Amino acid sequence: MANSPTGDSVIGRVVRLLNAFDRQQPSMTLSGLAHRAALPLTTAHRLVEELVKYGLIERDPDGQLRVGLRLWELAARGSRALTLREIALPYMEDVQAAVHRYTTLAILDHGSVLYLERLSAPDSALESALDAGHIAQRAPVHSTSSGLVLLAYSPSALQEEVLAGPLEKVTGETITDPQVIRRHLAEIRQRGYAAIPGIAVKEWTGIAVPVFGAGNNIAAVLNATVPRGETNVPFTLPALLTAAHGISRALGADSGPARPRRR
Repeated sequence: MANSPTGDSVIGRVVRLLNAFDRQQPSMTLSGLAHRAALPLTTAHRLVEELVKYGLIERDPDGQLRVGLRLWELAARGSRALTLREIALPYMEDVQAAVHRYTTLAILDHGSVLYLERLSAPDSALESALDAGHIAQRAPVHSTSSGLVLLAYSPSALQEEVLAGPLEKVTGETITDPQVIRRHLAEIRQRGYAAIPGIAVKEWTGIAVPVFGAGNNIAAVLNATVPRGETNVPFTLPALLTAAHGISRALGADSGPARPRRR
């Protein structure tokens, strides 16, 4: 029920508070939290006290606030994402061992790419330069190879919804022309993978393949990211496809090439 001047419900304001925390700002003062959540300080104080009481927000000895472990505990119960991650992780480790590159698992969630897992190659000095694809990080669907693969195997209605925009430029090479994106989606469905340099991070190329679940519907995407100019699709792609096939089988996809019909 809405009972605030802005018309927000209590749940809406709680979500705004929790949403204010991110990788760049994992902790903050009460006033900082109220500012980032665009809530009056008195409202933020009242809600934060309740959230601290139930462990959804924690208060450090110095008064800094951060997301509580209780929230992680609740989210982990019966989570589809965590089940997918647990199934995929051994296959991702095989990919990383074969190609020695940054490897991610992502899904399509509420119109954006959501990263569930990320493995980095510790012997690669360049990995530290890639500040993208962290666990629980999101990215616009049109701005990554992973996102374009997810979109290519999604229903037509969802594709058109995404292509209706807005389509922002993440780098100078991010594709924002709907017609060009449609051509890429058709090519991805034909080839079974995407490898488009520079659209998310200009110095890198993501090589992404689909993961299917029951009914051969798109469930996730597996990606290996390599420095631009060193892209070796013929070497990297077999490892990704083998892992994606294993994950798909574990998720209940039919055996054989997984090329579901567009709906």
